Amino acid sequence: MHEKNPVDLEKIEIDLLLEGIYRHYGFDFRNYVFSSIRRRIWHRIYSEKLSSVSGLQELVLHDPKIMRSLLEDFSITVTEMFRDPSFYSAFRKKIIPILKEYPTIRIWHAGCSTGEEVYSMAILLYDEGLHKKATLYATDINESALETAKLGIFPLKKMQLYTKNYLHSGGRKAFTEYYTVKDNQAIFHAFLRENVVFAQHNLAVDHSFNEFHVILCRNVMIYFNSNLQNRVHELFYNSLVSSGILGIGKREDLAFTSHSTCYEEMDSDEKLYRKMEH
Repeated sequence: MHEKNPVDLEKIEIDLLLEGIYRHYGFDFRNYVFSSIRRRIWHRIYSEKLSSVSGLQELVLHDPKIMRSLLEDFSITVTEMFRDPSFYSAFRKKIIPILKEYPTIRIWHAGCSTGEEVYSMAILLYDEGLHKKATLYATDINESALETAKLGIFPLKKMQLYTKNYLHSGGRKAFTEYYTVKDNQAIFHAFLRENVVFAQHNLAVDHSFNEFHVILCRNVMIYFNSNLQNRVHELFYNSLVSSGILGIGKREDLAFTSHSTCYEEMDSDEKLYRKMEH
């Protein structure tokens, strides 16, 4: 009998684990970049003091608590307010004038993590006098990240960086106007959340749930293989209104996707695109 290479065997184990998670829990990580997902699986194996992927599979399928921990490992929560200030600056200059023409505005933050970018957009819209007519939809696969996002409470020590980002993005107010301080926490004002709908949504399997003027999904698809990227681009294209705006991350590219010819560039540096009808 032909012996399997240990690397091949590990790949089979990981495929079975991801298949089991999909069938049992409905979370689909089968089309995530393999090297990235492998690293996170081994982090959980060591954390649980196990020695193999199969050992983890047995635990994950029988213990939802372990599944929740693995979901935390799989969810990337690297984020900050007004991250890449030049993106928000370009959004103010090039997209805000378009949005001012609409009677109402719907913006989807797909993969919103703990909500920093959603609050950034709410603040930007408030600055520009558009907050009252906008609804922001903030979705993520990770329920605990969404719970953090709903609170709008962030460490005070981060406010120095966030203030700098805000000012570099073209912010015109004192950033302190948007939050109060309590016990080393910055608590963002409740009015910023009034027009935000938080919901769990899995880009790998879930469908569109509205029609949007803007979809922002920045630095999420770098973890997806090309099949999943194409699925998500199909979802976004179908979810945008005619001439709707798509914003993706600096390290992401439309050029090699199934929808490379479906948009015109609004800002090539900041990866802002406008939907074209075919």
